[in-house]
Amino acid sequence: MVAARSCASGSSSLGSRRAAYAAVAARRLRAYRSPGRRPFARFGTLNKNGVPTVFGVRAVRTFRDCSRWYRVQLPRRPNGVEGWVRAADVELAKVRTRVEVDLSSRRVTLFRDGRAVLRTIGAIGSPATPTPTGRYYVNQRLIPEDASGPFGPGAIGISAFSEVLTGWTQGGPIAIHGTNQPWSVGKAVSNGCVRVRNDVLRRLFRQTTAGTPVIIHV
Repeated sequence: MVAARSCASGSSSLGSRRAAYAAVAARRLRAYRSPGRRPFARFGTLNKNGVPTVFGVRAVRTFRDCSRWYRVQLPRRPNGVEGWVRAADVELAKVRTRVEVDLSSRRVTLFRDGRAVLRTIGAIGSPATPTPTGRYYVNQRLIPEDASGPFGPGAIGISAFSEVLTGWTQGGPIAIHGTNQPWSVGKAVSNGCVRVRNDVLRRLFRQTTAGTPVIIHV
């Protein structure tokens, strides 16, 4: 007779200022308020833009039966919402980058391994359509068909949504993107997104992988 396997139960936070973790959906999955309880959200392997579904990982919890769960940030309203997903439903990846957006100075900084490697000025939301503050993560990286359009050569989508433009497509998602209005960089004129010069966006896009933490503060 084979004895049932038993693991040491417990929970711990994941991530630091030098590294974070992303969880990529390996199959259709559910998110729970607490492990094993009633689910409140469902996700496929791809999001509405056809990009792999990614979550920012905040903590891990292991049970005596050796099942493991991750507490993750979810790319949905309300901003900052978190849930639990089964470790068996996702693939974990380590992320060594972090982006900070200082709305007061309108400065965007990219960190790698805890060290600043790129600093630039960005346009932020206007007083009527402010950029939401909080801790988010990069949940999708999109390349527009027209690089001369309002998003420039690319958009780094993050898990935040506009607090006022709730009727917009997909709920008013927020991104860091390029622009066809370079004069606007450094001003508070956007609908909530952060605009940077197109040459800077290309550098950010190359270095900022899905799951990268994005902290927006005043």
